[in-house]
Amino acid sequence: MGVFHDLSGSCKKMPAKLASDGKVEYQIALDEHSFALNDCIGKTLKITFPGAIHCIACGKKTKKSFSQGHCFRCMKVLPQCDQCIMSPERCHYFAGTCRDAEWGERNCMTDHIVYLANTTAAKVGITRASQIPTRWIDQGAEQALPIMRVATRQQAGFVEDALREHIADKTNWRNMLKNKAEPLDLEALRDQLFEKCVSELAELEDRFGADCLERLSNSTVVTLDFPVAEYPKKITSFNLDKIPEAEGVLQGVKGQYLIFDTGVINLRKYTGYNLNIQVLA
Repeated sequence: MGVFHDLSGSCKKMPAKLASDGKVEYQIALDEHSFALNDCIGKTLKITFPGAIHCIACGKKTKKSFSQGHCFRCMKVLPQCDQCIMSPERCHYFAGTCRDAEWGERNCMTDHIVYLANTTAAKVGITRASQIPTRWIDQGAEQALPIMRVATRQQAGFVEDALREHIADKTNWRNMLKNKAEPLDLEALRDQLFEKCVSELAELEDRFGADCLERLSNSTVVTLDFPVAEYPKKITSFNLDKIPEAEGVLQGVKGQYLIFDTGVINLRKYTGYNLNIQVLA
């Protein structure tokens, strides 16, 4: 059996971009090496984990990965691992207790987008404006619609908090991997949510200023086409911490998941893991 690609190194989140025709194009990245993944659909991939994990921030060896690739110490002290990253409404920058104020200014005190996405069901989410469409790709969204622009991550969190009283804010990853999403009318859903949350949004405008919430009424729905040849009927997940090898015919890539005929693996979960990845004929 021939080998098309054979890479070893520290695993990174799969780089991806949205082409002009709506197709999502992926790469596998280990250290500074990478290869195009879409062309590997239908080929056998073998992933091996020899056992070493290094923190993506400080580089030190760690027995366990925290917060997508960090050692325990970095998880406890770095701003990108703070509780407010998962719960933006709990931002404490203005209390003067941000773990790194300069990092907060670059990443949190900047324009954020509130959006609707279709990941086989409608959901609301937020992301930095600079992370569109990367955030939608990582979530496996087949449709996405920006609905509001705000000045800070905390404000985006408050808007999301109001909207999620009426819509989910989580992706059912199993459903996302098992099915292609049925198209939804996200523009109509946006209008319904704004109508239901009139008082909550007005309170935020009173608090932060009348122009703090920019409604993106002219935005259009973005459609994403993931490279999936066949969806699995049953979801079985590989766990490299328990069995340090995953192998199968690559049937597709969606979100940060590789879909094999033998199971699925969330490659982002293994950020910082030293892996060997082979693509076989």
